[in-house]
Amino acid sequence: MAAPPPPAPPHRYPTPPPQYDTDVVTWSPQGRIHQIEYAMEAVKQGGCCVGIRGERHVVLATLKRSQGELSTAQRKIFGIDEHVGVACAGLIGDGRVLCRWMRGECASHRYQMEAPLPVGRLVRDIADKSQVATARSWKRPYGVGLLVAGCDQTGPHLFQTCPSGNYYECKAMAIGGRSQASKTYLEKNLDAFDGADLSELVRHSLVALRESVEKKVPLTAENASVAVVGEGKALEIFDGEAMADFLAAAQPPEAEEEAPAAEGVEPPPSPPAAGGDQEMGEGGAAAPGADGEAQGMETEN
Repeated sequence: MAAPPPPAPPHRYPTPPPQYDTDVVTWSPQGRIHQIEYAMEAVKQGGCCVGIRGERHVVLATLKRSQGELSTAQRKIFGIDEHVGVACAGLIGDGRVLCRWMRGECASHRYQMEAPLPVGRLVRDIADKSQVATARSWKRPYGVGLLVAGCDQTGPHLFQTCPSGNYYECKAMAIGGRSQASKTYLEKNLDAFDGADLSELVRHSLVALRESVEKKVPLTAENASVAVVGEGKALEIFDGEAMADFLAAAQPPEAEEEAPAAEGVEPPPSPPAAGGDQEMGEGGAAAPGADGEAQGMETEN
C-alpha cells in the first residue's frame, strides 16, 4: 500500500498588511482617509492661484502652465455667471466638470427667481457636491481646489473650496504649488487691501503670484491671467495682450532701477595693458597728464 503524500508545506509568504487607501470609505487606524489626502496633494501640485478681496472688487490671478513650447498654456480661470468667476488649482479636468455644474445652478436660479444666485449659496452647494464624492465607495474625491470670486447684494466675496468638502470665506488666499510664498506676501500686506482701488488690487495679486514663481521664470502675458468682478462691474477675464499694462505695473522695483542706472553711469577707464602702447612724452617718459589722472582717480576711490 502506497504511503500517503506528505502534507503541503505551510504558506511561507507573509500576509500583506491591510490597505487603507484603496477606496474613499475606509478609515485608517489613525483616523485618516488617505484618498482625500491624495486629492489635497493634487491641489498642491497645480499652478498657483491668488485671490484678493477689496471693499468693492475681487481679483483673481493665476499662473498657467504648458507641457512645452509646442503647446499653449492651460486655461485656469472660468466664468460662471456675470457676477461669479472661478480659478482652479489641481486637476483642471475636474475643475471644468464642477464649473459646468455651477453654471447650470446659476442659470436655473436666474430663470426661476429672475435674480443672480448668491455667491455664498453657490459655494455651499459645490462644497456639498464635493463632500458626496468623499462618502461613496464607487466615487473618488475631486482633485481640484477652487477660488470663487463673486459679488452679490451683500458685496464682494472670495471663497476657497477643498476636495474634502470644506469651504472658507477669505479676505485673501493663495492655493496651488509654491503658494506659501504668496501667502506670506498677502499676510504682510493684508491691511492695504481694504482701501486699495481696482488697479492696486490687480498689482498686489500679480506681485503675490510672482512670489510663487522661480526667479528665472518671469511673469508674461502667456503664463499669467487675471479676472476682476465687483460692484457695478461684471466679470471680466484678461489674457494675452490685455495683460501688458497689468504686468508693467507689477514689475519688481529692482528691475525698473537697473535700466536708468545702467544708462547714467559711465564705465571706468580701463588701465593700460602691460607692455601695451602708452602716451609717451619727450625722453621716452610717460606723459604726466595720464599719470596725474590715474593718481587722482585712485585718491578719489
